[in-house]
Amino acid sequence: MIGSVSVLFHLLSELDRISIIQRDTKPRISDNPPLKIVTLDVMQHIRGVIERTITPSWINSVPSNFGHAAAGQLKADEWRTMSTIYLPLALVGLWGKGTSHSSPDVGAHLRCVLDHTMALVSAVTLACLRTTTDARSIAYRNYVASYIRDLRRLHPEATYRTNHHMAIHICDFLRLFGPVHSWWCFPFERLIGQLQRLTSNHKFGKVFLYITSYSY
Repeated sequence: MIGSVSVLFHLLSELDRISIIQRDTKPRISDNPPLKIVTLDVMQHIRGVIERTITPSWINSVPSNFGHAAAGQLKADEWRTMSTIYLPLALVGLWGKGTSHSSPDVGAHLRCVLDHTMALVSAVTLACLRTTTDARSIAYRNYVASYIRDLRRLHPEATYRTNHHMAIHICDFLRLFGPVHSWWCFPFERLIGQLQRLTSNHKFGKVFLYITSYSY
């Protein structure tokens, strides 16, 4: 249960897999290619939002060259920052009400993609609040269910995964255990990272004995 909330952040990486966010690579050739949701201009706009947005000092940054191979894969917490701060600012300005597109059909489709993306963003925002209520947990479940329900309709190439099912059950954890900050896996991952950075000759010694004796 401790690591279950991480499945929600892993769903955020689907924004990359299902082409809501695309890397700067050539599109796949198909007899009936889908509408290319994100162009290079859109990616540049997103990077510009990352560079220009001023955030509080306690907010972890994300790579300003997001989408380039050099930026690497975002970590779960970086996806949280990206989805709750930068993507809403960028995508609403590009695809929201009042924006112009090549045709009304394209505009309507992009608006549906935006609403679908914002359902997942809303779920993440609710799950990561410092306080929770029954109403918030139910709203979280509704947003996740909406995201999963429309996934294949808007992105036919996407596949359902175990994480989709597990993400729905975070609603139960919120009601049983309270806000995720008290039981999510980040403190444990941070400890593992600290242990991995310790100088070691790969032999058991005093540090190992101290840790094991402290754990008991």
